[in-house]
Amino acid sequence: MNISQIDQVQYSEYLEIYKKTLKSVFYEKNNIDDFSQHRGFPIEVWNGIMSTKPLSVSIPKQYGGRGAIVKECLGLLAASSYESLPLSLTFGINIALFLEPVAKYGQETLKQGIFDRFLHQQNMGGLMITEPDYGSDALNMQTYNQRIGEHYHIKGTKHWQGLTGIADYWLMTCRNKSEKGDLNRDVDFFICDAHDPAQHIEVTELYNNIGLYGIPYGKNLVDIKVPDTHKLIPESTGLKLMMDLLHRSRLQFPGMAMGFIERMLDDAIDHTRKRFVGGKALIQLDQVKYQIARIQSAFTICSGMCSRSSEFSSIENNMAGHGLEANAMKAYVTDLMQESAQRLAQLKGANGYKAESFAARGIVDSRPFQIFEGSNEMLYTQIAEMVLKQMGRKKIAKLSDYLSDLHCTTKATSRYKSLIDFEPGTNLPQRKLVDLGRIISRIISGQFVLNLAEKGFSPDLVRDSLQMIEHEISFWIGSFNGHVTVEPIEDYKEKASWLAY
Repeated sequence: MNISQIDQVQYSEYLEIYKKTLKSVFYEKNNIDDFSQHRGFPIEVWNGIMSTKPLSVSIPKQYGGRGAIVKECLGLLAASSYESLPLSLTFGINIALFLEPVAKYGQETLKQGIFDRFLHQQNMGGLMITEPDYGSDALNMQTYNQRIGEHYHIKGTKHWQGLTGIADYWLMTCRNKSEKGDLNRDVDFFICDAHDPAQHIEVTELYNNIGLYGIPYGKNLVDIKVPDTHKLIPESTGLKLMMDLLHRSRLQFPGMAMGFIERMLDDAIDHTRKRFVGGKALIQLDQVKYQIARIQSAFTICSGMCSRSSEFSSIENNMAGHGLEANAMKAYVTDLMQESAQRLAQLKGANGYKAESFAARGIVDSRPFQIFEGSNEMLYTQIAEMVLKQMGRKKIAKLSDYLSDLHCTTKATSRYKSLIDFEPGTNLPQRKLVDLGRIISRIISGQFVLNLAEKGFSPDLVRDSLQMIEHEISFWIGSFNGHVTVEPIEDYKEKASWLAY
């Protein structure tokens, strides 16, 4: 098929073209094991992948793309992560952290030129938020902007941006500095074109990240001037723009997780069918069945998340007020990614410890997913705080009473009511908030699975997944109720050498 026709074919046909291209460049023309442990993708591999215009899925039709349809974006991310999690994250960064925000908030004079470069020149874009001294504390970022005529001068330091040094465009976050030198509480977003000398961002250090070898990370020194036409225009405030952007990005994590978990499941079933111990296939052993069932449950939960995200997270809708579902999806599905990789590595035994093993790479590559865009402990804490705050306002004491009326938990609460029919209390320590957030995220995810069942998804997979979720809820309730107030002893070395005793 002519490359120029790819954005016009049916999505199912396009996705098959894309999957066949990945098979070709990763296994037929090259061997992914030869370069998966090296920095970046070989140029012939990258050119082959980009020949299918993968980022067209996130560009609106009026600019030559496929339409920025969530289902298509998630499907592409899933197809990518089945073969390579770094590839999927590369596209996830481009889609959720650059192209979609530009499509929604960018000024019209810039859009066509930017999208043309993504469609025809293999350009890439990312987002700069994190700073060395203000990791998750993004609202206190020190990078600032000052308006000078028709330009903005932006200065500061950013780090841990995916695609450091190779992105053609950046979304730059900063705060406006007043004449007195004070920084505004609101956040501004600017499009930076790295090919413009005035907007060039200096990379002062490339980090030696232990995984995700296909993606460079590092420290960036920002001292640039951008035209006022490059400023994103929020619907209300820059903070709400940032929440809309980050929540939509978190709602797309299941797309990157989907193919990854499916690959873990396929490899687990294939290996344990073929591996015999004592005359029995591994898959006949009860504990092995349990391990595979856990991965299969993750597959079903992630499918429910993808379905839910496809329903409502398009750029036509504002996600700023959907933090509960966004945080629950991101935190839980990334925990499931890491857990699935660990289980496959265990099932594969010594072979799972080889550097070229998909399971071993998966353990290392999926680990940062639990950290970036908000560490999971922080997100679980926020989930609990959001719910407890609303329970307090409505003077509701029992968790089940509140969740039974919440749109994203009503059905699941009916199923798990006997487990969550308790009063969590107030003024909880953070360790209890984290456990409560985990419990709530499982209830929310149970509803995703129930909704998927109503659409005709495999009843067997749904049944088993709902049982696994019930098991997890019981576990975390036990943890919530069983906490002790153990604190670290910083000067622990006194009387602590076993050799002396």
